[in-house]
Amino acid sequence: MTKKEEIKLIAEKRKVVGRKVKSLRKEDLLPANIYGKKVKSLAVQLNLKLFLDAYGETGETGIVKLKIKDEKTPRPVLIHNVQLDPVTDQPLHVDFYQVDLKEKVTTEVPIELVGESPAVKGKIGILIQPLTEVEVEALPAELPDKLELDVSSLEKVDDVVSVADLKVPKGVKVLVLEKEVLAKIEPLAEEEEIAPSPEEVPVEEVAEKKPSEEEAKQPVEKEEERQPSKGSTKESENPVKEKKGQESDNK
Repeated sequence: MTKKEEIKLIAEKRKVVGRKVKSLRKEDLLPANIYGKKVKSLAVQLNLKLFLDAYGETGETGIVKLKIKDEKTPRPVLIHNVQLDPVTDQPLHVDFYQVDLKEKVTTEVPIELVGESPAVKGKIGILIQPLTEVEVEALPAELPDKLELDVSSLEKVDDVVSVADLKVPKGVKVLVLEKEVLAKIEPLAEEEEIAPSPEEVPVEEVAEKKPSEEEAKQPVEKEEERQPSKGSTKESENPVKEKKGQESDNK
């Protein structure tokens, strides 16, 4: 288990307070406060970029030696309560908790999962992590940057690993019950049946079938059969003429 290296930062006392601190941010300065046990609160400001570099190295468990201008001795502090802008995700304000290197402190330490769960690898279940950090107590110099949790023992659904399975270095006390579950295997979610789209629904057959080309021709052909031909028309006219001729002969 490695511990983060000691980092140094420089800050100066801050006179700008309240809503006016927006003017500091425009100058890439980060407003901050220093507080602690038997420590008088002090408003300070420091370079934003340098803070981000330090925060990336220490997180909230590494000691920072904060040098205030006009003070001879750096203050050992922990970075706490980093307030972020919801849009830019940039720090708006930060608290520095000044510690006594000879007194134990309590703080949150992140949990890092190590190993591979056979249940996840075999697609038997999914890994759920209810807690991502735990509260610990230790001397400032002995605070770990993280606590490892091995999940390679999770082989089937409902298998769990708890606080008791954490790898805790000497001098560190976890302030969470040992039976507290930190990771577990849950069954895979059942796939829901997807309703077919309107395009996929089969169209019901119409009761009356559309006539085929041959069927469509049949009524026309029958109609043609009922109509007399030109020859038959002449034949139907001849008897009339013939009758008239007979009448004239009789006269």
